[in-house]
Amino acid sequence: MPVGAFNTPAFNAICHSLLVVEPKSKAKILVVDDEPNVCQILETRLRMVGYEVATAGDGLEGLKTFGEVNPDLVILDLMLPELDGYGVCEKLRIRTSIPILMLSAIDDVSQKIACLQLGADDYMVKPFSPKELIARIGCLLRRRAGMDQGKAKEIPVNNLLVAGDLRIDRNRRKVYRGVEQIRLTELEISLLEVLVENAGKPIDRSEILRHTWGYSPEKHSETRVVDVHVSRLRCKIETDPENPELILTCRGTGYMFQRLNER
Repeated sequence: MPVGAFNTPAFNAICHSLLVVEPKSKAKILVVDDEPNVCQILETRLRMVGYEVATAGDGLEGLKTFGEVNPDLVILDLMLPELDGYGVCEKLRIRTSIPILMLSAIDDVSQKIACLQLGADDYMVKPFSPKELIARIGCLLRRRAGMDQGKAKEIPVNNLLVAGDLRIDRNRRKVYRGVEQIRLTELEISLLEVLVENAGKPIDRSEILRHTWGYSPEKHSETRVVDVHVSRLRCKIETDPENPELILTCRGTGYMFQRLNER
């Protein structure tokens, strides 16, 4: 459904039919888009399903509003005035690990890869399905909620996964090399968790996408997001990312985590 067709009686009917149970604790979402009608549509749709929403019309305003409202998730358009989505995403990722969902009217694989390499968690092309947007937001926020709950749990001393000098604390969901903590985004930790839980077993890209991002790919190109995030993860946890020893590529399938000893 084109974005321009959202503000119609038919769209409103669809919105009501897709209502979900309001979250116990309202999450705050920041929408950064220079198209006022898109901001209005997204704000209305998100409030209908129980979220608090703030909006900004350009990149610099988006950064300023982020500091003011401290959102739980950012929906970020790519083509913005003042500072484009690339610049905003890069600056946000330095400051925070909250989920960032990119929007763009251009369905270009290289553009998607560039956004993901900057630290975006997901990417959607306009026009998009409101139902799919809400589903992806829900997946990203549930993952973040799981991270926060994990931090509050009592940690068994032996609940560690060890591979060489790499230690993974599965409860606190923190990763260390020696005594130094490796800074991973929440999505990267979720991805690593899926790989570690299936250590020694090849996992195809579609399965990784379902477990980590929460949706099944409709096109083969959609699994490219997995490759980009695996590459980013390797750069952070492998001693030599060009010759990985922990996350191995399984040709024609996906990836496998190996050389893991549990104690």
